[in-house]
Amino acid sequence: MQKEPMLQETFEKLSRELEQLKNVERAAIAKVIDEARALGDLKENAEYHAAKEKQGLMEARIIELQDLLSRAQVIDPSTLPHERVSFGSTVVLVDHDTDEEVTYVIVGSQESNPGKGLISIQSPMARALLGKEEGEEVELQLPGGRKRFDVEEIKYVPIEL
Repeated sequence: MQKEPMLQETFEKLSRELEQLKNVERAAIAKVIDEARALGDLKENAEYHAAKEKQGLMEARIIELQDLLSRAQVIDPSTLPHERVSFGSTVVLVDHDTDEEVTYVIVGSQESNPGKGLISIQSPMARALLGKEEGEEVELQLPGGRKRFDVEEIKYVPIEL
């Protein structure tokens, strides 16, 4: 069973969502299904079929959340050394060809948001960076092709999700 690294904030958010689905949404959808069932003929009852579909999606999400939370490995990156790239590290890279700086933060898959520079620890890019030290060179496969970078800086900065 593969552990799912995540921040405490993410663990709490997912736990709240699971409780909401199990304790509030489940009862609400069951009530809608009962009311729709009372309307009669189920073959042509759009409300019933829509509610059943919503129930199926909700139950799938409950199973997904239970699985994620059972595999959760809550990590506080502020307590980790960041001499090498690890979970929660902010990594500043310099492109060999353009001297352009790019910054990434290594996070769990549930926190990943590439548009904000938050990359999943399970992504190929993060895997290539893990364990690297300042001054090392890394070659990454990006959408535009292979690029070489120097690891300019590794630090911990509180993560804004």
